[in-house]
Amino acid sequence: MLRTAPKFYEVAKRIVEITEGCIIVAHNAQFDYRILCTEFKRLGFEYKRESLCTVELSKYLIPDLPSYSLGKLVRSLGIPVSDRHRASGDAQATVKLFQLLLDKDTSKNIIKDAVRLNPKNQLEPRHLDIISELPTVTGVYYIHKADGEIIYIGKSKNIKKRINQHFTSTNPKSRKIQSLVATVTYEATGSELVALLKENEEIKKNKPLLNTALKRARFTHALYSFIDKAHYINLEVAPTDTAKTPITTFSNKQSGNSFMNKAVEDYKLCQKLTGLYKTKTSCFNYDINTCDGACIGKEEHTTYNERVNALITKNSYSNKNMVIVDKGRTIEERSAIWIKNGVFAGLGYFSLNHQINNPKILESIITPMENNRDTQHIIQSYLRRHKRIKQIIFDS
Repeated sequence: MLRTAPKFYEVAKRIVEITEGCIIVAHNAQFDYRILCTEFKRLGFEYKRESLCTVELSKYLIPDLPSYSLGKLVRSLGIPVSDRHRASGDAQATVKLFQLLLDKDTSKNIIKDAVRLNPKNQLEPRHLDIISELPTVTGVYYIHKADGEIIYIGKSKNIKKRINQHFTSTNPKSRKIQSLVATVTYEATGSELVALLKENEEIKKNKPLLNTALKRARFTHALYSFIDKAHYINLEVAPTDTAKTPITTFSNKQSGNSFMNKAVEDYKLCQKLTGLYKTKTSCFNYDINTCDGACIGKEEHTTYNERVNALITKNSYSNKNMVIVDKGRTIEERSAIWIKNGVFAGLGYFSLNHQINNPKILESIITPMENNRDTQHIIQSYLRRHKRIKQIIFDS
């Protein structure tokens, strides 16, 4: 949608015109109004409008609801909504909510009080100072208390934007960050994969107070293989089992099944032997002539297994010596993620003028890092999402 959308400067004049003399109504108005002001500031224009927040109004007029998010609020009030999480759908939902709130506020006192030049809960000066010092780069960021203790570690493709979100969000974790933060430090990585790996290691090492996500496993399901009595390699997406070695891992079962459905299509595999079609006879794809009959022993197991092994080799770096080459911190630089004998060994950076065509040269630039089940999941899932990323395979 954004690929063909106009740039902000192309619509800025129209925004000024249509909001002239108007009050901007928004759900969580502090966020929308601040974004508008920021974008206009970049163009050298000071944008000022009165605004009104339907979150604040809802809390006054409809107290004690479990949630005041737009989606849950309109559902609880029976407001019909279509095209949620799109500009037009959310705007229409806000209009209907605002009309209902206007009807409820019979004295109009709350609405008069709620209109203000700047929305409630705007960014504090100290938060603005912190944000002003941050770059719009990919990397890992560290949120510190006044005594220097790290209370939260995260990664982002745009550090400034992500910290901005922490400072404007109203969820409990963000509120805690806003009250405790004294400074934010960061490390630019250039590569999102490097940022993910560094974030994973730094959280495990520092155990920050507010990092709860990594206390749980990053993945719940994995892809396993076994050979049946007829010598066919079977594949199965199942809950992770620490006693087994997975081919690859997934964040959830749905992700695993989606991967297997595509694998069946790409490698012409049997639905029955991949656990997607429970049957004692032939699979559905055989019935429509897109499976060669491994499910009923019609296709030779050696021929079928070749395709399965191709899938396994593609999606597992077990026993491989390879380097993943990704973006660097500058245009002239690239990052290198080193897999040695099937184990994540570390990462580093090299100049485009520097060749890394053999393992000894590569290892000289690598900073060793810990390998664990999370790093394997991070790397494999990243490679699945970025199929064109460069990989250099070395002979064992």
